[in-house]
Amino acid sequence: MADVLSLLREYHINNKEINEVNERIRLGDFFWPKDVKTNYVIYNSGKDGNKKDYYTLESILFLLKKVSLTHPLYVRNAALENIPAVCRPDRKDLLSYLTGRIATSQNIDKSAPLDITLQIPSKVVKRGGAPAAHVTFDESKNTTDPTSKKPRLDDALKQTRTSRLDALLDGKPNEPSVITDSKSSLMQALPDDKIAAMRAKFIARRRKSTIQPVEEGREYEDGDENHVEDIKTEILSRERNWRTRSTVLQSGVKSFSKNVFAILSSIKAKEEGRGNNDNQPSSGSFATSVNSSVNKANMLAMAKKAQAPVAGYSRYDQERFRGKEETLGFKIDTTGTYHDMSLKSVMEGVATKKMPSIKSHPAMKPTKAIIAKPQKPMKRISRTPIIIIPAATTSLVTLYNVKDMLQDLKFIPTSVKKENGMRRDSEVLIQRRKDNGAASVPYRVIDNITKLQTHEEWDRVVGVFVQGPAWQFKGWPWLMQDGSPVDIFAKIQAFHVKFVEQKMDANVSRWNVHVMQLSENKRHMDRAVFYKFWEVLDKYMTKNKAHLRF
Repeated sequence: MADVLSLLREYHINNKEINEVNERIRLGDFFWPKDVKTNYVIYNSGKDGNKKDYYTLESILFLLKKVSLTHPLYVRNAALENIPAVCRPDRKDLLSYLTGRIATSQNIDKSAPLDITLQIPSKVVKRGGAPAAHVTFDESKNTTDPTSKKPRLDDALKQTRTSRLDALLDGKPNEPSVITDSKSSLMQALPDDKIAAMRAKFIARRRKSTIQPVEEGREYEDGDENHVEDIKTEILSRERNWRTRSTVLQSGVKSFSKNVFAILSSIKAKEEGRGNNDNQPSSGSFATSVNSSVNKANMLAMAKKAQAPVAGYSRYDQERFRGKEETLGFKIDTTGTYHDMSLKSVMEGVATKKMPSIKSHPAMKPTKAIIAKPQKPMKRISRTPIIIIPAATTSLVTLYNVKDMLQDLKFIPTSVKKENGMRRDSEVLIQRRKDNGAASVPYRVIDNITKLQTHEEWDRVVGVFVQGPAWQFKGWPWLMQDGSPVDIFAKIQAFHVKFVEQKMDANVSRWNVHVMQLSENKRHMDRAVFYKFWEVLDKYMTKNKAHLRF
C-alpha cells in the first residue's frame, strides 16, 4: 500500500505533476480524497492523554502552494479557503522533509493507519493476446455499469472450467491444465538421447539446489547417499568456530603443563635437598638440572678443600707437591671447574677466590650504604614573576621602554629611546613600588621564550603582551591543534597596548585580552592606564599564582 506522504514528497522533489480532480488528488496512477489523513502528527497532539491527530493531504498540499508567503498570510489564506493550516512549530520540519533536506522526521508516525489507495486502471488485455484500447480515468464520465467492463467468456472455455470443477469435487486426479500435442516441434527436432541427457542434468541440478526431506525408515539409494554426503561436506566447509573472550582464554592448542611442572619440580627438589637421582626431571628441565648439579658438586668440593686442615709432610700425600710440575708453573687448579666463568677470570687465576664456601662465615664489613653522607642543599626555587612582551620592533611595548611603562608609569616611544642611544638588553628586571610604602617587588621581563627551559619557569609566567598576529605564539605550550592561542589566555593574563585613534586588531577583539588604550599626545593620562594594568595583574595572581611573590 502506497504511503501518501512519502509519495507526495517524491513528486514534489522530482517536480512531477500533481492533479486535483473532483475533490480528489491524483499522484500518477494513484488518487486519494482531499481529506485523507497522512501519518504526520500535529503539534501537541497525542500528549497528556489526548488522541493523536494527523494533517490531511489537502493541508500539506496547500502549504506547498503557499510556501512563499509568510506564516501569518498563509494562515489567513488557509482560513479563507476553509483548509486546516499547518502549525508554526511543524512548518520548518515538514518543509524540510518534503523538499528533501532531511530523510525522515521524528513527527512521522510509522504505526499510523493508512487509508486505502485507489489505483487507476491503465490497460485491459484480452485473452486472445490483443490489447484493448487505452482506458483513461475521468470521474466525470465514470457513469457506466462496472459489470459491462468484464470480458465475456466463450461457451467452450466455460464448459471446460465446469467439467474440471466437477472432477475436483468428485475426487478425481488432477488433469494437466494445458493440453499440448504428443510431441512439440523442439522434441521432434532433438533426438531421444539428447532429451534424456538434458532431463538427467536438470534433475541433478535440482537435487543440488534443494534438500528433499527424507522419511524415517527409508533407505538411501546410491545417488541419494552421495548427494547427502556432498551436502554434509559443503556444510562442514562453511562452518566457523564461535569464538568469544571466554573460549579464547580457554586455549586448547598450547599446553604449558610441561614448562610449569618442570619449574615447580626443580624448585621442590632444591628445597628438599634432593638431587637428580631421586626425581627424574622432564625433558624441558634437563639442562637446568644438570647445570645445578654441577654447581652443587663444585661448591661441595671447594668447601671440603677449604675445611681440610693444613697437614705437614707425609710420604703418602705426594700429590700435593706435584702441582707445579703438572701445570708447568701456570696457576691452574686441576680439581676445579671453569663453568659459568669469564675468560678474564680464568686467565687471572681467581677462580678459587670467587667460589664461596658453604660453612665459612667471614666477618661483615661496613658497607657504603650504612655510612650516612651529608645531603646536598636543595636548590632554591625562584618566586619572581615573569612577563613576556613581543619581540617585534613595531610593537608599542619593547625592551627599550618596558621599564619606563611598568616601573615609572609613563609611555616613551621606542624611536625616542633609540635616538637617545639606549642599548637593548636581552631581558629587563623591573621593580614595582607599591602604594603602601613596602619594599619593591621584582618582575622579570623577556621577549624570547627560549629562555624558559623548565616547567617551573613556565609556571612563573603571569602576563603576556599581545601584538595581534597568531604567529607570535609559535612554539608556546598549550596551543590548540589549529594553532589558536585561546587556551594560553585561559592560563596567562593577556594585555594589548594601542592608541585610542588606532583601529582594533581583529584577533585581539576575539581573544580574552585586556586592552590598554593610550593617547598619542596626552602623557598625563598614562599613569591611570598603567595603574589599571597592575590592578588587573594583581587580581589574576591572587586567584591563580598565589605562590609567587607580588
